[in-house]
Amino acid sequence: MKIKAVIVDDEKIAREVLRSYLTKYCPQVEILGEAESIKEAVPLIAENQPQLVFLDVEMPFGNAFDVLEATSEFSYETIFITAFSQYSLQALNKSASYYILKPIDIQELIVAVNKVVESLEKKEELNRNKILLQNLKLKPEKQQLILPTLQGFDVVKTEDIVRLQADGNFTQVYLTDGSKKMVCRFLKHFDDLLESPFVRVHRSHIINTGFVKSYHKSGTVMLSDDTEIEVSGSFKENFLKVFS
Repeated sequence: MKIKAVIVDDEKIAREVLRSYLTKYCPQVEILGEAESIKEAVPLIAENQPQLVFLDVEMPFGNAFDVLEATSEFSYETIFITAFSQYSLQALNKSASYYILKPIDIQELIVAVNKVVESLEKKEELNRNKILLQNLKLKPEKQQLILPTLQGFDVVKTEDIVRLQADGNFTQVYLTDGSKKMVCRFLKHFDDLLESPFVRVHRSHIINTGFVKSYHKSGTVMLSDDTEIEVSGSFKENFLKVFS
């Protein structure tokens, strides 16, 4: 399928490189126009109503999230182009957004575009932009997390997650209602992503400390769902700091 797209980046050379890569390696993408600022981006998106926006995260006088806010009435997929920023990556990963780190790697670009194509072909009713914007306004414990599963995806509130457990190439996510989700991500993905009140207590376990019932000096913690989990020596100090 042919995808109508626009590019938003304040650097001319960055736009030229991206356009060149897309022309050569992603022929399914049709570039309708470019913008070098938020002021130019908003009317460009409104006029063309693209299916996909390549959006630089950091720009003068604002950022990508300002563009999303100003064009929230339109529905489109976004591939964010970003220099490394832990804050930005956490926000993007929680909303399962597509992004590419600068400098652009051709293979990463191809993968991101293919994911967008797959999403559009499936007519996936998942508004990543909306969830991303909502998360940016909320405290970490109130944010939503998109969990990719074998069947598709689930959207959960982080405050409803009791614990996470490694399961080979997957992660089992246990929720307050007693259900669990098998997620197509390694546990390390969530270790990098989740902030307080989550803490890793074992090579295979991350817990929400808000659901801790008790801790035993033998090195185990009891959670509200009556699960008893070992707190290994290498993670014990960080765990105890939460309650000091």
